[in-house]
Amino acid sequence: LLFRYLPQLKKAPSAPSAQESSSVHLPNLRCPIINFFLGNMVQQPSIKPESNDSPEQPVKMYLPRTNESETLKKIRHTASHVMAMAVQKLFPKAQVTIGPWIENGFYYDFDNSEPFTEKDLKAIYKEMVKIVNRKLPVMREEVTREEAERRIKEINEPYKLEILESIKEEPITIYHLGDQWWDLCAGPHLENTSELNPKAIELESVAGAYWRGDATKAQLQRIYGTAWETPEQLAEYKRRKEEALRRDHRKLGKELGLFIFSDDVGPGLPLWTPKGTVLRSLLEDFLKQEQLKRGYLPVVTPHIAKVDLFKISGHWQKYKEDMFPLMAEDEESAAKEEGFTLKPMNCPFHIQIYKSELRSYRELPMRLAEFGTVYRYEQSGELGGLTRVRGFTVDDSHLFVTPEQLDSEFLNVVDLILSVFNKLQLKNFKARLSFRDPESDKYIGSDEAWEKAQGAIRRAVEQLGMEHFEGIGEAAFYGPKLDFIFRDALEREWQLGTVQVDYNLPERFELEYVAEDGTRKRPVMIHRAPFGSLERLIGILIEEYAGDFPLWLAPIQARLLPVSDEFLPFAKEVADKMRSLNIRAEADTSGERLGKLIRNAEKDKIPVMGIVGAKEVETNSLSIRTR
Repeated sequence: LLFRYLPQLKKAPSAPSAQESSSVHLPNLRCPIINFFLGNMVQQPSIKPESNDSPEQPVKMYLPRTNESETLKKIRHTASHVMAMAVQKLFPKAQVTIGPWIENGFYYDFDNSEPFTEKDLKAIYKEMVKIVNRKLPVMREEVTREEAERRIKEINEPYKLEILESIKEEPITIYHLGDQWWDLCAGPHLENTSELNPKAIELESVAGAYWRGDATKAQLQRIYGTAWETPEQLAEYKRRKEEALRRDHRKLGKELGLFIFSDDVGPGLPLWTPKGTVLRSLLEDFLKQEQLKRGYLPVVTPHIAKVDLFKISGHWQKYKEDMFPLMAEDEESAAKEEGFTLKPMNCPFHIQIYKSELRSYRELPMRLAEFGTVYRYEQSGELGGLTRVRGFTVDDSHLFVTPEQLDSEFLNVVDLILSVFNKLQLKNFKARLSFRDPESDKYIGSDEAWEKAQGAIRRAVEQLGMEHFEGIGEAAFYGPKLDFIFRDALEREWQLGTVQVDYNLPERFELEYVAEDGTRKRPVMIHRAPFGSLERLIGILIEEYAGDFPLWLAPIQARLLPVSDEFLPFAKEVADKMRSLNIRAEADTSGERLGKLIRNAEKDKIPVMGIVGAKEVETNSLSIRTR
């Protein structure tokens, strides 16, 4: 932003080392500390090659997810059964429901009249240790449906009856812990409770949960736990949990004044403060500039539309449960499903812009781009800070291409996404080929269209030599996707950028272009979003950077710290001059002592501090302190 001012500026001084103060002179106060920014910190960060001389880093302990380790599946499944047995031993009236393994542990849902407390969790864990030490064999038994039903009724477990009804395969399998306890289960399990290491198990928390995830059904209590092969793995897992709390974007977002949530506005609807809005704008402007270079055309579309639009696209039929309710003028209109609805996606709107004129092959590819806010009616229990919200902005674009252009345009989109990740220093990711499940009926379109679309994605990743894996059943209802799964500093996985190939919506909306031979042909659509959701991206970046943004993304790049109110006018003048040159600066007007001003700036993650005292005013300079 500042290179246009270079002719006015003197040669930049060398940068001070981090946390040291150095004097930067201000010739006639014409460009205060601008030289420092230009010489050292204003450019967007680039990835530096690793040096062979760098000190050796400690080797990270690998913590596999449950689905990556058959051993952990057995450990966690068995631990969940041991926990359920311990709960029913201590709380005989508690009824069990389901108890699966999850990514880093397990849980069991219980119907118990009294809420479980922290004291109860300690007692349950002690009982689990006793069960483990009793070395009970874990035995698998196959029974008929009728026999399973008889046994369940005998012990009066109504939830198990419902579970039995939902099991379609036979025979029915039951797992026993010795002759003391059993549950319906498909496994797998360890052979003996003694194979569990009590020092590698921990009960973590209690949460509420509805039976079958249905808010109209019974509210249960869910006990979460984790189990590992070794105590060292458990210790590393707990360390990462503590670090996750330190980096939690909900906590840091509030401390840094980036966004808030309001009960009066409603859950899942973030409100962006001035600092947070600056951060959003910086990300948007960065991508908009990159898109303009690559031939994208900006568009703006409304937030609502007639429900008929989404009936044509198929969203109303296939996605209705995730959409906000219909807004109808009267009961008759509601009965006929006539009215308006908040948009869950931007693609039908971009299709209307394309369709507003008969297009020629000479106009293709047409790349329409929008930072469009969409709305999904997420359940309250599924909401989580910025990573799962009800209203979010997608860096959405839809490319209308000829079949011959599909492969090259797809590769260009992937190149854009990779360049975005590189600029944001997001390096640890993998590609998922999200294909349809041929056994499911949730998709639209012909087998032929799906095969062509999936083939285009396969060709792209093979041509790029990109490491990838297939996710069957992860496709959108209208087409397959190439999703980029990012693994953060704490080894958690998030989906960010996505590219989708779509033959189906052009067919449903009867899109056409005039080919070179004068015939009418159908274009192919590419849906793409390098950021994915702007809200989710910012949440991830806050945690990845621990709130300490690179200079180009910092909402406040510099803060002027006057050692007393006497020097505040000078600090304000410097800040004004910096802002006039597009440096995001402010003067601290709190009147605190210098030590407190510095601590506050460090707490607020301010990259550069300019200290102003008598010497600085007299010599027309600043003492610079950097992070």
